[in-house]
Amino acid sequence: MSEIIKFKTLGFIGLGAMGKPMVVHLANKLPPESRIYVFDVVAQVMDELCAQFPDRIRKASSARDVAQREIVVTMVPEGSHVRSVYLDPQNGICSTDISTKLLIDCSTIDTATSLAVKGYISQNFPTASFYDSPVSGGVVGAIKGTIAFFLGCAESDPNVKRLTHLMSLMGKEVIPCGGPSLGLAAKLSNNYLSGIIAIACSEAMDMGMRSGLDPRTLAKVYAAGTAQNTICDRFNPVPHVYPESPSSKGYKEGFKVQLMRKDFSLAVDMAKRVGSKNVLGEVGLKTYDGASRDARCRDLDSRVVYRYLGGQEDWQERPNGS
Repeated sequence: MSEIIKFKTLGFIGLGAMGKPMVVHLANKLPPESRIYVFDVVAQVMDELCAQFPDRIRKASSARDVAQREIVVTMVPEGSHVRSVYLDPQNGICSTDISTKLLIDCSTIDTATSLAVKGYISQNFPTASFYDSPVSGGVVGAIKGTIAFFLGCAESDPNVKRLTHLMSLMGKEVIPCGGPSLGLAAKLSNNYLSGIIAIACSEAMDMGMRSGLDPRTLAKVYAAGTAQNTICDRFNPVPHVYPESPSSKGYKEGFKVQLMRKDFSLAVDMAKRVGSKNVLGEVGLKTYDGASRDARCRDLDSRVVYRYLGGQEDWQERPNGS
């Protein structure tokens, strides 16, 4: 633990729905002498964090500025953004000397882009350390500090202890996945499965409800039987089955359906690249693609796929749930 206390300055790039609460946890848990330098293309979110933690958080002017710190965490939406943040010749992280830096990319992107960035850093700054470390647990998990980190390195990596200490301030679990880009491979596999389960749960709940079952009873049945799963337990797509699920709050504060579409597409591409046969891949991708384009669903939690598939949201208002 003493090693993490020595981290005097930390940089964080990407203050979206996941990144911002992660920074809040760092600000609350890092030692008093530590300072966090943040950067995002949206100036307002930087200003909000600086106002919330005036003694802890500083506003940076660019990714290059952030890279002056000991450790840099990046959390941006897509592979193109990761390339820009790291490789932009004027303002990117790699436009300055990062020879002694510890760089952690928590973005969920394609493995090829992550390996390309790592390759550039290894060639030009061989003493720098770059890791892919995507997270899982959604916005709710980021806010509660319960997200999991899938770390792209082996358990024997010399930086594992430092990385684990840092990530434990923002989440609940850190899982070394074996090597470069394998954290991303694990995350894409996870989101593929999560996305498929959400569709299946939506369909199963709908058919049971249309047969006359109360969705709360269905949820208990699934929890007690072989269909038990986290989506049904804590992210149930049917409103008001689980009070804390995004569906019960208008499908807000969750993992946006267009982000699930992006991750699902990346997973399908990865499956093709490695020769995995995924019979549900194209159907799932078509479903999330349609939901992400639907005005009733766009910008809402991905479990809004229940709405897209015609699920009954007003079941409490129907006589006997009919």
